Amino acid sequence: MIECIEIIFTSLSAESIELLIATLPELGFHGMEETEGSLIAYADVNELDHSEFEQFCKEHALIFSRQIVKQQNWNALWESNFDPVFIPGKVHVRAHFHPPIEGFTHEILITPKMSFGTGHHATTRMMMNAMLDIDFTHQHILDFGTGTGILAILAEKLGAKSIQAIDNDTWSIENVAENLKMNNASRCSIYLGQTLDALDVADVVLANINKSVLIQHALSIYHHLNTPGKLLISGLLQEDYDDICQIFTPLFGEPIKRLDDSGWIALLFGKRPS
Repeated sequence: MIECIEIIFTSLSAESIELLIATLPELGFHGMEETEGSLIAYADVNELDHSEFEQFCKEHALIFSRQIVKQQNWNALWESNFDPVFIPGKVHVRAHFHPPIEGFTHEILITPKMSFGTGHHATTRMMMNAMLDIDFTHQHILDFGTGTGILAILAEKLGAKSIQAIDNDTWSIENVAENLKMNNASRCSIYLGQTLDALDVADVVLANINKSVLIQHALSIYHHLNTPGKLLISGLLQEDYDDICQIFTPLFGEPIKRLDDSGWIALLFGKRPS
């Protein structure tokens, strides 16, 4: 059984949480769970760069505790803390051990394990809410930073013709495959990678990542989006708005829609003929 290290960061600002979510995967962490003012992160003991991690925490004055846990216990912890997520009348996100509930147009089964994206976080909720107002019928979709695959699954349920789901985390790729199977999602292809270079163009691009990754890949996202097309992004704090618009507005024009939730934002852009 694989041993994991569990790190609990406390006394965090919203900016510190965004920094951790963006940086920890680069240090070897595979799973994160955000709570109010804190963040729990998990990594395989043998894959974590301990010296680089210690230096990072020292540079940013991070307060944390740690313990070694078994992978099985980590997954059991997810199950004990995983509550269903509801978008009233529209979407019900649940784990396999929760009973189904009538009265929702779409039901999504998610077993998160070490992947990020269960519908609990404000950014995922906003992405799902915004997706409900987009016509996915017969559209080709690209889900950049797919996490658990929750947005890719919803895109298929909304009528997408094909979905390319990409993530740079091997745990995520394995988890997406399991979640696609549970949801009978057959029109989604999974890719492991850091860039979009090997992927086809899409009619809708979904990207719930973070500011630094979005800015880094803005031009690539632009070239992977058909004209006309729609781009829906999140993983952004409210104070990221100006920085994001400085990069994305020259490419896509002003945002078509902005959603706000608990200090986070989601933005919808369009790509139109020049």
